Amino acid sequence: MAPKGKLIIIGGAINTGSFTETTFGLPQNMNFFERGILKRITVESAKNTLSRFEIITTASLIPEKVGEEYVKAFAQLDVSNVGVLNIGNREQANAIENCERILAADAIIFTGGDQLRLSSIFGGTAMHQIMLDKYMNEDFVIAGTSAGAAASSKNMIYQGSSKDALLKGEVKITGGLGFIDGVIVDTHFVQRGRIGRLLYAAASNPGILGIGLGEDTGLYISNGNKMEAIGSGMVILVDGRDMTDTNLTDVEMGQPVSIKNMTVHVMCDGDVYDLTAHQLNIHHPKVAEIQ
Repeated sequence: MAPKGKLIIIGGAINTGSFTETTFGLPQNMNFFERGILKRITVESAKNTLSRFEIITTASLIPEKVGEEYVKAFAQLDVSNVGVLNIGNREQANAIENCERILAADAIIFTGGDQLRLSSIFGGTAMHQIMLDKYMNEDFVIAGTSAGAAASSKNMIYQGSSKDALLKGEVKITGGLGFIDGVIVDTHFVQRGRIGRLLYAAASNPGILGIGLGEDTGLYISNGNKMEAIGSGMVILVDGRDMTDTNLTDVEMGQPVSIKNMTVHVMCDGDVYDLTAHQLNIHHPKVAEIQ
């Protein structure tokens, strides 16, 4: 059964405002996120600017500051019905009062930080089950940026340096929150050179589509399979279904991995990928004629 809800996953940003943490805290210029992707999340929610939004800051090391910035950003869009849920442990993720807030929400947003905190704290809890049920059966929006995006899929990358990603055993994969199956998501993809991580993930399980989200870029996923690129950057898709050979099972741990015939697609704003048919439709904007 196709989910009735919508999933919006965002690659994060350093200087344009998707609330990704840096060494110095939060980025200063948040105009793009506020006016672009955050606006899209609002429009896609059931009651638009009147919707109830819950910001889940669990992944963050500075949850209060991150939550405060989201509330300010929503205010710029004339959205005031916004709550912040800083769930710090599994007991809180099972608490009745927190579950009731998810039940009452029209949309939730997972912030950036550490995706392993999201999977280990929420996985199998009452809050997690409510999120899954609402996503499948209601007009419910689940959004996540950076760690929140990485944790959205059933399989999740949680560790692995960009430099050494194509060495056997370097990339670590575990279970995510499972809002979408058949994909694995990596974030800050272009800027941090993470193509090797996604190639390794696709080679180790060629039936899973690798999704690399660039910064200021996301995917709007409806019906569980229609993936539309949104934002100013690129989405990289790595498809291993036609891979013809790899030495992944033959080499020793820590040794380089060879891959033959891996398919790569590049998506930009407006492009749509059908996850069921595995087809990419590229949007060709009409070029204004010079008078």
